[in-house]
Parts: sequence; C-alpha cells; structure tokens
Amino acid sequence: MTARPLHARIDAGAVKHNLARLRAALPAGAGGPRLWATVKADAYGHGLARILPALCAADGLAVLHLNEARACRSMGWDGPILVYGGLYSPADALLLDTPGLHLVITHAAQLEWLARAPLAERPAIWLRYAGDIHHTGFSAGDYRPAFEAAYALARRGLVGDIGHLNHYARADESDGVDAADTAFRQVIAGLPGPVSTSNSAALLLHGALAAGTQWVRPGLALYGASPFADRSAAQLDLRPAMSLHSQIVGIQRVQAGAGVGYSGAFLATAATTVGIVTCGYADGYPRHAPTGTPVVVDGVRTRLLGRVSMDMMAVDLEPVPQACIGAPVTLWGASGLAVEEVAASAGTIAAELLTGLSARVPVQLAGRDAGP
Repeated sequence: MTARPLHARIDAGAVKHNLARLRAALPAGAGGPRLWATVKADAYGHGLARILPALCAADGLAVLHLNEARACRSMGWDGPILVYGGLYSPADALLLDTPGLHLVITHAAQLEWLARAPLAERPAIWLRYAGDIHHTGFSAGDYRPAFEAAYALARRGLVGDIGHLNHYARADESDGVDAADTAFRQVIAGLPGPVSTSNSAALLLHGALAAGTQWVRPGLALYGASPFADRSAAQLDLRPAMSLHSQIVGIQRVQAGAGVGYSGAFLATAATTVGIVTCGYADGYPRHAPTGTPVVVDGVRTRLLGRVSMDMMAVDLEPVPQACIGAPVTLWGASGLAVEEVAASAGTIAAELLTGLSARVPVQLAGRDAGP
C-alpha cells in the first residue's frame, strides 16, 4: 500500500548538538549552573522516546506534570526531574512515588496538600515567584510566608531541598530581564536554597545572569529554533531537529481572475500554475497561514496561495516551472526554511508549530529512513 507522501523528520543528533551549544553558553568552571532540558509536550512535539538518548548529557529533565515524569522514568531516565505544574489537586500528592522529583510550588494550598499526604518519596520543591509574567507563583508579599511554610515541611522530613524559581516575561528583549531579575533577587535575599532562572532566550541573550543561578531551563533552543525575532537559529549555531516534508500531488493552470482554495481567498492576477501539496491543518500546519507564507518546492523558494484546508494547500509554481507531480516540498525545518520564518508569516511562534504536529503525520528518524 502506498503511503501518503507527507512526513516529519526528527534529528536527535541536532538535539545533542544544541544541548552542547547551550551548555557552552554557561559560565565555565566548577560550580557553574546545571541544566534542566525541558521536554514537556512530548519534547516539543519531537517525541520524547526519539530524542531522550540525545539528552544524556543534561543534568535533569523538566516536564509539565507527574504523568510526564513517570514516562521519563519508564524510558530509563534516572536523573532529577523538574515538574513545572507541581500538584493540581490533593490527589496528586498521593502519586509522589517517583524518586528524584523536584516540584514547582505556585500556591499555598499545594504546601498544605504535601503536609497531609503520606509521601512515598520526599520531593525537592521550588517556590515560584510570580515575577513580571504573572501566570502562577507567589507575589513578593506572599513569598516569604510560603518559604516559612515550606521550611516547616522540610523540618518534618516531608520535603527535601527548597529552591527559588523565576521565569522572565521578556527574556527575548535586550533590556527585558534586568528589572525583573533585580526584583526577584530582592524577594529571595537571605533565603537559603538553590536558584533557577533562564529559559532559552535568557540563556542566549543574558548569559551573565546564569552566573548567579544554580539551574537553567532551556526548551525551544534545544530543538533548534531561535527564540528571537531578529536572530535566526543558524546565527545562533542551532540545528533544527524537526523538518516537515511533502510532495506536489496535483497541478492546476488557472487564469487571471480565478480563485484558488476555499472562498477564493487567492485571486490570480495573471495566468498562474498552482501546485497542490498534501498537507493541511489536520496535520498541524496553521490554517491561518496567509498567502505568501514561504514554501520550498524542488529546492526553489515559493509561496503559499489562499487558505490552507484540512488535508492540502496550494502553492505558487510560477518560480518553479520544472515542478511536476511528485516534486519534493519542504514546509519547514530544511532547505533553508526555518520553522520560525513560517511561524512568523502565520502570526505565531515556532513552539506552536512544533508542538502542534498531528499524530497522523508519519515520522522518520534522520540517519535511519530515506527521504527527501
């Protein structure tokens, strides 16, 4: 049976390279910060099982919830695991049977749940400061009372080390973290315990801050995408770990004034050769990507035309007169077409495209399967 000619290619070697690149950005020498490799959302859509061997040099893994932590253990990871979501209910405190857990604590009720639960394992905990992002975490006024409550649990032997965690809202801006970091340091001044800051953007743009932290937490850059609007992954020496490939499965010649796709969202201004690509929003390609979003056909850069449908999209073949049925198409991640560029054209970010890849898209592993 012939398979639909659409696949994603995952390159674990690129993840290994990117991890080394990020570690090289850390302050050198003994006592420097350790690195959590963020693998939530099934390793940003790449498949944790596929890329976990490439992360063996990480000091720990960071996940969203306890089930992801258990999955890491089942795949053989025996190092520390940071759980960003901590506990969502009192019942979660009864599931702490996985050794080596580090729970992020964001509100006082979570500490109460830990105090009441018969814990099978003693987790380390990290108090999250709400900071300038104001998603979850303790305000400046609530932080020290939370630390005292956590310290009481530690004295009772219910939890291990207590750390301090912050996440910057504007780490991708050159002046985006100084005030936020100063406020965080004032809140935790004099409190014992390790400190964790710095996602991919903070690590790459504000590396000096890492000298004052014990753990950093890169995510997006591990998978070869740039967190910056003005610097590409290639400029940062990052290699894309996911590329998306398809083929031309139909060719139409339309005349001036003809519409292409649903609602005729693209109207040809002259006679135009249109290629039909088998990939659509049910595969994870953004439906809202507009005409002009870059695509590479047979090695030539061209553009999307009209609306993306569930299973296919139309592309402009005027710059690619040699294209025929079966011509290879790169949708992102190879042939000089970065996923960040496609995301920017669609008004979104690379992480949304990577994590949104549909389960119906077959995956090939670089170096194992043949492909364009």
